Amino acid sequence: MTDKLLFWGIVLFLFGTLGIGVWAAKQIKGDSVNYLVAGRGLVLPLAAATLMAQSVDSNATLGNTDLAAEFGFWAGASLPIGLALCLLMTALFFAKPMNRMGLITLPDFYRVKYCRKTEWIASIIMVLSFSFLLAGNLVAGGYLFEAFLGTSYTAGVMLIAIIVLIYTASGGLFAVAYTDAIQVAIAFFGTLLLIGFIAINFGLHIPAGSGPFAFEQLTNPASGAAINWATLLALGLGDIVAIDFMARVFAAESPETAQRACLIGSAGTIIIGVPFSILALSANDILSQAGISADGPLLFSLLKGVVPPILGLLVIMAILSASLSTADGAILGTSSVMAHNILGVRHDDHNAGGDRLLLITRIMAVVITSLGIFFALKVPETGILLLLAFDIGFAGLLVPLAGGLYWLNANRFGAIACILSGTLTRLIFFVLMPTTFGIDNTLLYIPNNIFTSDFDGFPTLISPLVGLVAFITVSKLTGGGRRLQQRELEIPEQQPQVY
Repeated sequence: MTDKLLFWGIVLFLFGTLGIGVWAAKQIKGDSVNYLVAGRGLVLPLAAATLMAQSVDSNATLGNTDLAAEFGFWAGASLPIGLALCLLMTALFFAKPMNRMGLITLPDFYRVKYCRKTEWIASIIMVLSFSFLLAGNLVAGGYLFEAFLGTSYTAGVMLIAIIVLIYTASGGLFAVAYTDAIQVAIAFFGTLLLIGFIAINFGLHIPAGSGPFAFEQLTNPASGAAINWATLLALGLGDIVAIDFMARVFAAESPETAQRACLIGSAGTIIIGVPFSILALSANDILSQAGISADGPLLFSLLKGVVPPILGLLVIMAILSASLSTADGAILGTSSVMAHNILGVRHDDHNAGGDRLLLITRIMAVVITSLGIFFALKVPETGILLLLAFDIGFAGLLVPLAGGLYWLNANRFGAIACILSGTLTRLIFFVLMPTTFGIDNTLLYIPNNIFTSDFDGFPTLISPLVGLVAFITVSKLTGGGRRLQQRELEIPEQQPQVY
């Protein structure tokens, strides 16, 4: 009875999500602006819900629980806290000015502020990083289907990818926003009910030195401080340049709505994510009392052996919602960047077949989903893919974004130098490090005697500093923003092409 309940509950949830997403397609009306940024009309509840849904992914639930249980509260909680910090920083410094610019995709900023070449380089990096992000969430879905639906891992990855692709390609950001609102509600109530059930029936026992007030986890490298800070900063700052986050900022009906949505999303991310870290500290003790040996993700073992079937189904749907909501944002954001910023299709480019940007973005959605499936099957691990995605953005893309908004001397030469040097530094560190955020580097590691796992965490902190130095130095050496703009006014043929 329990297995049937789980099976049919998950199946009905998936088909319900698919139906809502396809239904939302009628809102598109053949217009790429409706498809990519929901006609710039998301009201506060929808904008806040979809931002919150994008920040709560499988890493902030499954990964969070496993890390907190093994290494302590901050090892896991740094994931949702970092994502909440990202939304808070976006609300304070980026939401209003970015919404006012009327952009379609985040790389548009790099073209408007700098030049077409900067836009193109930034777009390539974003597509690469978000392919990892998509793959990481497909991995989580594949394992979940394998555990609860009895499919193979490969079939699970393919199934979740096809479902997300269909409703995302059909309804665009409208579909994403409507399904995200339902998914975040499930995640919210599922989390609160789970922590309440465990607290009432088993109590919450925090082992000494592993709880929220064990600050050596943030001050002592031997207790994982470098890795924990790297996680907080990679998510808290690197995720600001996430194309799915910014798409929702652009889609908000006003700058004020964009800012408020980020603030609400930040609070909601804490409420949903941090309880998983608290729960994890008691999980091993609870499983021991129940005579259960953890097999696979710790949270799955709790749901199978301890939690009542109805509550277990709700929490499973919450975890699945987290994967779906991030995967759909990754597909939509990345496919729009490929079509609009890499291929250069304009939103006002129409022919006899209709809006070309809409058509090409939908085709690119198939391409990016296929790439995500490839990475998910090649590297069946969530953590290394998800955290690497944010780390790459932090290394090279954040400084030109902030500098372009707030530093008058910023120019395209400094931006390109920052993007290339920061990103290249991070990738070099990655291939030379045996671990990344405490996870074995199974993707691409070159054995060496220079870097060991003791250095883990520091590449995340060093790489953006390399980019910052390059940005400031090259911008100043090439005359700064004002003098460069004046020179371009005097020589019109040197002006960058604007799409």
